[in-house]
Amino acid sequence: MASGKLLRLDGRIGEGGGQLVRIACALAAVTSQPIRIDHVRGNRQGHRGGGLKAQHVSAIEWLVEATGAEVDGLAVGSHTLEFRPSLPPTALKGRDFKIVAGNSASSTLLIFQAIFPYLLFSGNESGEPIELEIHGGTNVSFSLSYEYLDQVLLPTLQDKFGITVERQLQKRAWAIGPLSRGCIKLKFQPLPPGQPLKLQGPWDKILGAEDFRLKRIDVSILVPAFLREFLEKTLADSLTKTFPDVDINFMLFEDSGHGARLYTLLVAHSRTGLRWGHDYMYDRAWKKKAPETLCAEISRKVCKGLLEEVTIRGVVDEHLQDQLVVFQALADGRTSFPRGNEPAEGSAETGIPNDLGDLNNSLNDLTLENKMRKDKTHEPFGEGSMHTTTARWVVSELLPTVQWFNKGAICDGACVSFPAK
Repeated sequence: MASGKLLRLDGRIGEGGGQLVRIACALAAVTSQPIRIDHVRGNRQGHRGGGLKAQHVSAIEWLVEATGAEVDGLAVGSHTLEFRPSLPPTALKGRDFKIVAGNSASSTLLIFQAIFPYLLFSGNESGEPIELEIHGGTNVSFSLSYEYLDQVLLPTLQDKFGITVERQLQKRAWAIGPLSRGCIKLKFQPLPPGQPLKLQGPWDKILGAEDFRLKRIDVSILVPAFLREFLEKTLADSLTKTFPDVDINFMLFEDSGHGARLYTLLVAHSRTGLRWGHDYMYDRAWKKKAPETLCAEISRKVCKGLLEEVTIRGVVDEHLQDQLVVFQALADGRTSFPRGNEPAEGSAETGIPNDLGDLNNSLNDLTLENKMRKDKTHEPFGEGSMHTTTARWVVSELLPTVQWFNKGAICDGACVSFPAK
């Protein structure tokens, strides 16, 4: 599939962080495309530092072994990485894998994202499942949490692409407070040899009012035990006021075990199965604040964020949109996960647009061939966050047959598949 010619990427382009590294190495492994990344995480100078982090090294080390790759620059802090994989996913021998990251600040979820595309295409003729165990952090700043993976990303992959991943949180681990490695376990059925990834259902479903009418909001709270009652009450009051007539489901309470570990996730579910997540990890000093003041600040932040998500007139939230780009690019056929840039005009209390005409018109446009405008992909492009625009650019570099239209709203995937070995 790959040309064999070394593809060079500038790690300062677009988002310029670890996402670029993860996507590039993941797709290089899938396609056996040799790559070189210069200025690794070049936009992460200062307090977060540049170069490879431990979590990147852990993921790439696994890919190197799985693909029989040659590699240069694979070390923490390295600003240049050259990765030359040679074995396709269907050559993978094992079915049970364990990765131990460098420390608890190494996100198990980001490691999973970096190796999952390769594993997804590693099906064998016996139809054996893949089992994966990753040790590291489960709730880490600048990373999706285990709760977001469990409640938003994986359910969406199942609904939209038929990818079913069994998952279990064996042990939680944070990057702050007393440090220890956590553990997640995952089990899934990779695609059979020769079978591409396919969208389940129509790609251009026209949305109506019911798609944006909320059925319930799931709440997960991970804070020190003494804050639980304050935060539960504050969130209940804020959510009831912001989203009247919507069921509020407090589904997870857990003592985080340390005063600096404060995490809240809200997941809104529409009546037709759409979901939007918004979370908040409090990372400021608060010792001089009263518990009521702290909880009000957390509640205000997370409720405002969720309200913006459900009024933005999109089928995914901001973070989910960028995480689906890789799967869109790999898939067979057309996919679309649009997300507007401006909140809809509607009820501030319910978060439900009063007039869905503009949304329906924009989605109707997707089905009209004469309104398909092909995007240029030589740099980050399209609508969405910087993570999303960067992800589109990286996948287009690694999978040049992918085509994007209408500012990234529509993707014609590369239809990747591999014959049995």
